[in-house]
Amino acid sequence: MLFLILQCINPIQEYTGEDREIFLHNTLVQDAVLRRLQTMAESTQRLSEELKAEATEVDWRALSGFRNVLVHDYLNGMMRSPIVTAE
Repeated sequence: MLFLILQCINPIQEYTGEDREIFLHNTLVQDAVLRRLQTMAESTQRLSEELKAEATEVDWRALSGFRNVLVHDYLNGMMRSPIVTAE
């Protein structure tokens, strides 16, 4: 799972060129980035508790909550959270 999470990071950077405007004005990029973020957030929920305990600097609960926002509130125009996260 950790490998899958890491595999999502580089494509997000490639899709956006780390440029907010590219994300905001290209629905294809939005879809791709949101899908990668969803995959990352889903994967964090499958990590062992032992691994999570070793990475105390990560707010695992917030990541889980972010996954719920991506999956359940995406259609309500919740674009700010993915933008901030992708940056």
